Amino acid sequence: MRRSSAIRRGTNSVQLRRYNERLVLQTLRRAGEASKAELARLADLTNTAIGGIIAQLERDGLIVSLGKRHDGGRGQPATLYRLAPKGAYGIGVRLDRRSMEAVLIDFGGAVIARRSHDGLLPAPAETLRIARRDVEELLAVLSPTDRPKLAGIGLAQPYNLGAWLHQLDLPPADFAAWDTVDFAAMLETATGLPVFGENDGTAAAVAELFYGIGRSIDDFLYLFIGPAIGGGVVLGGDCLRGPTGNAGDVALLPVGPGRLASAPSPADGRDILLTRASLNALSRHLAFHGLPGDGRADLKAAIAAGRPAVAEWVGDCVDALTDAIWSATALLEVRSVIIDADIDDGLIDALIGRLQARLAATVPEAGQPPRLLHGSFGCDAGAIGAASLPMFFSFSPRASILTRSADERGWRDHAAAAD
Repeated sequence: MRRSSAIRRGTNSVQLRRYNERLVLQTLRRAGEASKAELARLADLTNTAIGGIIAQLERDGLIVSLGKRHDGGRGQPATLYRLAPKGAYGIGVRLDRRSMEAVLIDFGGAVIARRSHDGLLPAPAETLRIARRDVEELLAVLSPTDRPKLAGIGLAQPYNLGAWLHQLDLPPADFAAWDTVDFAAMLETATGLPVFGENDGTAAAVAELFYGIGRSIDDFLYLFIGPAIGGGVVLGGDCLRGPTGNAGDVALLPVGPGRLASAPSPADGRDILLTRASLNALSRHLAFHGLPGDGRADLKAAIAAGRPAVAEWVGDCVDALTDAIWSATALLEVRSVIIDADIDDGLIDALIGRLQARLAATVPEAGQPPRLLHGSFGCDAGAIGAASLPMFFSFSPRASILTRSADERGWRDHAAAAD
C-alpha cells in the first residue's frame, strides 16, 4: 500500500467518510465529551455530515450519548457524546530482553487485565507458548458479547533483540535464535488473530499519542528509559517509522564517553546513548559501588535511599541526553520531549529537572530549549503501547503510516481488511 501524507482537516467527500469517522473519534478522545455542533466545528465538518457520522458511530457501539446538557443558555439543550469504553478492545504483548508481559485494554485505554513474567526472555518457541497462554487468559476475561470487539493483538519488542548484548551485559547465546524469527507472524498463526508488530519505542510513543499527552500535542520526541533506552518520533500527529520501522532508535545516537568509573571504555573514544542513559547503566554503577541493582526492586530501593551512586548516574545520563536531544531537535524541530521510564520513585522528575537546567545552560545562539514532559504510563508504557497498536490502526485518522512495518505482508493484509 502506498504511503500518503497525513490529512490535516476533515472533509465531506464521500470517499473519505472513514477518515472523517476516525477524526470524530479522535476529537471526542481529546475533548472527553462534546455535542454534535462542537464536533462539527472542531473537525471542520458540516452539520449534515456530522449527523450521519454520529449515527453510524452509535450503531457501531463506539460512542454513547450522555443525554442533554442544561447550561441555562437559550435554545434547545444539546446532546453530549463520549467514547464508549466497551466499544473496542486491544491486547498487547511486550517482549523485552529481561521480561515479557501482556495486557488487555478497553477503548478508553484503561487496563482491564494483565499477565507479566520477569527473567531473561526464553527461546522463541517457549516465548510463544507463554504469550499464547497469556492471550487466551486475557480473552477469557471478555464476555461473549465483547469478544468480537477485539481489534487485534499488538506486539512490541526491541528490533534486533540479539544485538547490543555486550552493552547490556547479556549472554549472546541466549538471544541468537531471535535474529532469525518473525515472532509477529508466529503469534498470529498461533492465536488466529491479527497481530500488529512494532518497535517497542514506537509502540510506547503510540500509547502516549493516542491515550496520553499526545491528545493535546501533535509533535514530540518520546524517550523511554528501560534496561536499554528506546524512543519514538511523532510529527503531525502520526508516528514516524522509517523504511524498516526503526525510526526513533535513539539508543544508537553517538555521544561522548561517560565519566563514570563503572562505564566500559569505548575502543574508539566514542559511545552510544544506550551505554550511558539506560537502567542497565544504573545497575552497573550500583554494582561497581557494591550495591544491589539486579532488578526493579533493587533500583527503586537505591533511588528511595538517595544513594550517591544514583545521583552520579543521573548526572552522567543527563549529559548524554543533552547531546542527544539537541541533535534530535535540530533535525526534527520538535518543541516537546516526553520522558518516561520503567521505574520512577522520583527518578523521572529528577532527570527532567536536571536536564531542563542543562539544556538551558547549553542552548545554541537564537535557540530555545524544548519543553520536557513526564510520560503518562511508566512501566506500563510498552505493554499499553502494544495494546494501542490495533486500536490506533483501526480508529485513528492518522494511522496510514502504520499500514507499513517490517512485516509488510501482515500490515498490508490488515490495511486491506480495514479499508
